[in-house]
Amino acid sequence: MSSNIQSSESLLNAKPEEPKLVTNLRGIKNKIMVMSGKGGVGKSTVSANLAAALADRGYSVGLLDSDIHGPTIPKMFGLENERPLVSEKGIVPVKVNDNLKIMSIGLLLDSNDSPVVWRGPAKMSAIKQFLEEVDWGVLDYLIIDLPPGTGDEPLSISQLIGNLTGAIVVTTPQAVALTSVRKSLNFAKIIEVPVIGMVENMSGIVCPHCDEKIHVFGSGGVAKAAEDFGVKVLGTLPIETEVASTGDSGNVHIDIKRDSEWYIGFNKVVDAVEEFVK
Repeated sequence: MSSNIQSSESLLNAKPEEPKLVTNLRGIKNKIMVMSGKGGVGKSTVSANLAAALADRGYSVGLLDSDIHGPTIPKMFGLENERPLVSEKGIVPVKVNDNLKIMSIGLLLDSNDSPVVWRGPAKMSAIKQFLEEVDWGVLDYLIIDLPPGTGDEPLSISQLIGNLTGAIVVTTPQAVALTSVRKSLNFAKIIEVPVIGMVENMSGIVCPHCDEKIHVFGSGGVAKAAEDFGVKVLGTLPIETEVASTGDSGNVHIDIKRDSEWYIGFNKVVDAVEEFVK
């Protein structure tokens, strides 16, 4: 009789087992989403360079490519032919260097040309697996490269993780992009994720002949949107051909000239992220 009572008391006092996702992400100090209202604004370029720059500064960084239909992160690091291993702790993310590792659906496809023809539930299952089954270990930062828009993937990431450090919103200066990015800023507000700030990408191009800056997509709109929503503009990044070529060649953040306007502007973004998490 007494043993049955003790057994019942033990069950009542037992703590519920934590979800595997919670325990798997416990070693990650900061989780940052990089998002945009529309495609083609350079969101993955910002994500990849942010992860690489933080790793260069000595932080332990993971980069999750959550764009199921258009994964580009493996290509940008020259790892599109690599495949992740599996250990007793889970899926082992692919190592870029001692401080940076990545995971992407692009690392799991039979061919780089294979399309992912999935509906919502399959995509959500894959994203959950990336968070729950990948052995991220102890990280200072997990940078999450989101697909464009405010649909399934961003919503699932925010709901699954639940305690995101913040979001960076990437846009280009033209009005069409800003129409969408304002929706992203409202989306972050709805899901209660702090906005670290906005990055104005493709902010003009410097003429190689006269050094005059040409505002191909206009100017002023990003600053206005930031003012309207009470967020910061972390950096304005011009169009520079070598930035695009580093991604195409798999040398993200390696071959960019340290005295270029883009590099100087991007370092301000990285500085702002460091300051925000402090």
